[in-house]
Amino acid sequence: MRLTRRGLLTGIAALAGLRAVPALAESAGESPIDVLMRAQTVREWQDKFDAGASTPVAQLKSDVPLLSPETAANIEAALPQYQAIAGNGGWPRVPDQQRLRIGTRSEAVMVLRQRLAVTGDLAPSQFGYGDTFDSYVDAAVRRFQVRHGLKPNGLVDKPVFDVMNVPADIRLRQLETNLVRVRSMSGNLGDRFIFVNIPAAELEAVESGRVVARHNAVVGKVDRQTPVLTSKVSEINFNPFWHVPVSIIRKDLIPKMRADPEYLTKNRIRIYDNKGREIPPEAINWDTDQAANLAFRQDPGDINAMATVKISFPNSHDVYMHDTPFKDLFGDNNRFYSSGCMRIQNVRELVAWILRDTPNWGPQQIDDAIRTGQRIDAKVKGAVQVYTNYVTAWATREGVVHFRDDIYARDGIGELAYVPGIMQ
Repeated sequence: MRLTRRGLLTGIAALAGLRAVPALAESAGESPIDVLMRAQTVREWQDKFDAGASTPVAQLKSDVPLLSPETAANIEAALPQYQAIAGNGGWPRVPDQQRLRIGTRSEAVMVLRQRLAVTGDLAPSQFGYGDTFDSYVDAAVRRFQVRHGLKPNGLVDKPVFDVMNVPADIRLRQLETNLVRVRSMSGNLGDRFIFVNIPAAELEAVESGRVVARHNAVVGKVDRQTPVLTSKVSEINFNPFWHVPVSIIRKDLIPKMRADPEYLTKNRIRIYDNKGREIPPEAINWDTDQAANLAFRQDPGDINAMATVKISFPNSHDVYMHDTPFKDLFGDNNRFYSSGCMRIQNVRELVAWILRDTPNWGPQQIDDAIRTGQRIDAKVKGAVQVYTNYVTAWATREGVVHFRDDIYARDGIGELAYVPGIMQ
């Protein structure tokens, strides 16, 4: 961007209130224009300050499936960089006494610049030595947040500090662990498949070797983990009944009924005995375990736990994918709320992709089925494989390295284990 005389005069006017400009000019015998030309501010203008300079967020994700030989090769290519960083003592620890955001002035920002530069989030030409959180730092923080599965809002708060200050040697070990994991899962997975990466709480829809869509997901809590499995989509259930698992009856429904005897009625959950006869809630002794031997079923509707649709695939864990009435959860950093099943953002788009080759099930038919409010099943024609697995570190062909928390402590690296509250 060319710096015009008008632009210089505008910049001088903007700096007129700063005491540093006249002081510098007087001490060095320079004109205000000379001072401005060598100031950090002008260098930022010349480098398109307002546009930022880090890689755009949209370019940080690749269309290469995470489960692929190319991903394994990309991790291998990233290892030397992290070996060198760890060998040179790692990156600095960013002081976390105050939250940092654009406009903040603090010595911590100088350390933050160093930390972001080490991993390439902040380019050398934008590094500078200022203590001001400028647009370059903002763009670099957003890039870092995307690479670590955090909301790219530019705010450096506790979740960002916690992730940013994980030591480099730990990240190196994480890459090495996941290289083995990705290699072992990179065989022939089918022409069309769904992959849910559990620690990333994200779903990939893959076709002909390329990711055609990604969806945020909500997956299992630490004490109710989403399992690793392989299956195939069998049918789509519109406006499904929710059959409450025994684990949820014990852990959730019984305690809720003790606290609020109207809970089941409010949530349209019915109770049935082993002969299919409906039992009124007041007939149950909620101070005992009697309810665990009965069947609980929630009616279809807007408060149904699965909302409008369920994606079914046979598996021994009795888990599935589904819609949810609580769509605000998809925007959280921490998306580990379920009892093992997977809630999928924009699930109708995924269902339309799954049913693409199934006759008489286009987008309009899908909308019509949901609109009826009635239970309707669609048998899926064509193979759409389903895989869930556990990958906490990977790299793209562009050299972008991603990390996620070891939410279920399966990497064998204790420092990365999930701590409740860290990702709020």
